[in-house]
Amino acid sequence: MAPPLRTPHLNLSSILSSQTPQIDLKTDAYEASARNFLKALGDYTNSAITKITRRRDAHDAEKKRLLDKAQLIQNEANQCKLKEIDLLAALERQQAEAKEAESCVSTLRRQVASLHERCAARDAEIEQYRVAVANLQRKKNDKRATLDALASQVLLELRACEECLQSSIEGVDQDRLLVRFMFDGLTDSPRECSFVLDVGGPDYHVLATTPALPLLPILVDRLNETRNIFSFIKEMREQFCTSLI
Repeated sequence: MAPPLRTPHLNLSSILSSQTPQIDLKTDAYEASARNFLKALGDYTNSAITKITRRRDAHDAEKKRLLDKAQLIQNEANQCKLKEIDLLAALERQQAEAKEAESCVSTLRRQVASLHERCAARDAEIEQYRVAVANLQRKKNDKRATLDALASQVLLELRACEECLQSSIEGVDQDRLLVRFMFDGLTDSPRECSFVLDVGGPDYHVLATTPALPLLPILVDRLNETRNIFSFIKEMREQFCTSLI
């Protein structure tokens, strides 16, 4: 705190005797005192404003917290009311469903009795079908035995045909035959020649040959005219043999 200002003592006679009379009013000290007072007043004002602001912020925060809590409680109360409404509606639905279920049970009992009667009739029909299926199975087994016998005979004929044609014949796909020839002695090492014949359509087609044959189109045209696959295989063997010489 600044020391109190004292009233200066003036020597009026000496001032008047001076060539340039002048009174020192000590304004510097007064201004310094005034500045200190204003600074102290500003510091106090700022401190008071800070305290008021802090209290106001705390009050606003507490007020907001209470409002949020009240809103939360109100929301929970509204949710409880909605749940209560839903539960009452569910209870009404369950009561209505219970009445409907009782009616359905009575209807189902009547339907079950009717089903028992129908099942008894179906059991009799099933027994008839079983007898018919057993008869069909016996006929199927007889046909299968016949087909197996034919297949064995065809296999023997195929082997005889392969020996006659000096070839190997096998099915590679539906309606397609792979015919292979093995030539030994014509070259330094054994060579295999083959072709794939498609017999599924109205006209025969050769899908692939190894190696390629220049006269293949003529041979295929002759095959479609004669429909003689045996002769065609013999001609293909001769052409392959000629191409290797």
